[in-house]
Amino acid sequence: METTEKKATQNYDFDELIPRRHSHSYKWDAAAEEDVLPMWVADMDFRTAPVILDALRKRVEHGIFGYTKVPDEYYQSLSGWFGRQHGWPIKREWVIYTSGVVPALSAIIKALTVPGDKVVIQTPVYNCFFSSIRNNGCETVTAPLTYADQTYRIDFKAFESIVSDPKVKLFILCNPHNPAGRVWTKEELMRLGEICLRHQVWVIADEIHCELVFQGHTYIPFASLSEEFLTHSITCNSPSKAFNIAGLQIANIVAADPEARAKIDKAINVNEVCEVNPFGVEALMAAYTPEGNQWLNDLKNYLWDNYTYLCDFFARQLPQFPVTRLEGTYLVWVDCSVLKQDSEKIAQRLLEQTKVWVNEGSMYGEAGKPFIRINIACPRKRLAEGLERIRQGLTNEK
Repeated sequence: METTEKKATQNYDFDELIPRRHSHSYKWDAAAEEDVLPMWVADMDFRTAPVILDALRKRVEHGIFGYTKVPDEYYQSLSGWFGRQHGWPIKREWVIYTSGVVPALSAIIKALTVPGDKVVIQTPVYNCFFSSIRNNGCETVTAPLTYADQTYRIDFKAFESIVSDPKVKLFILCNPHNPAGRVWTKEELMRLGEICLRHQVWVIADEIHCELVFQGHTYIPFASLSEEFLTHSITCNSPSKAFNIAGLQIANIVAADPEARAKIDKAINVNEVCEVNPFGVEALMAAYTPEGNQWLNDLKNYLWDNYTYLCDFFARQLPQFPVTRLEGTYLVWVDCSVLKQDSEKIAQRLLEQTKVWVNEGSMYGEAGKPFIRINIACPRKRLAEGLERIRQGLTNEK
């Protein structure tokens, strides 16, 4: 089903410039200089949905914030949302809640591997995959995506050759893919899943960006495709990216296989990430409502307009820097190969010379070295300023 609905009018003010510096924001306060414009870490410069703010105010007014017992309504909200939005009603007994998707990934790796096992990832890919694998004593094996015509595709022959290694135990699927911007099709997911089944490799699906999918593309939960995929995969999801509530620290692990789920539950407790705070629980239940969905649809329309604004800017001002096609997420991947420099140096130059902070592509693996990643989840005026600073930095102009 389509996940973006075009509306004739916008009901929320995403153009509002909300000061975030000195609010203990990791995105804004990590830079010492006041004039740095951050377009790096993946959180948005928009207030979250009003329905979430209302729920949090009500919880604050109660005034007591003890240990949280997650209520039945939480699981009903999760299952109802994924059933309505994505055709996959999640059963309560499959769910293990935790504080975030990265702690979830680390616990899953701990549960399903032993040190020395291999874990496959498709680069360029989210940098924390590397550390989660390494921290559990496993070896990272990269299956690079193929870049051509400003998009990424999967080399299935190479992927199967890599996965066929008996030491490979897990494959971490990123869908929608960060930073490649792909939303994998049913056909692509089926082929990946069938390869992993053939070689008895678990699929760990990081689907944290699943709500941020644009028109013409459809997010399909990997585990929803077949009973075999469901019982041989683990899914991680969270409302944190789509509703801008990462600081509330709430995520879910969905594991249908009872034996795997028991191992993961033990690892969650060993890693001491088995408790969540009351605000994360309230926020999820408020987000997964019709009111939350209306806000989300308007958000995606605004983000898409930001992306088209960026594409037009690059076409006019920086045509030598191809922009990767964006199917999902709010993270734009830009090819800087023309500069013949490592992206770490490019990002450093942008920060030092024009005070705009972007992510260097090299942090997402060897395949990302010629690229930079730009976060466009901000008011249009702020985006325009950031793009002008990027233009000056990439062209050495003032």
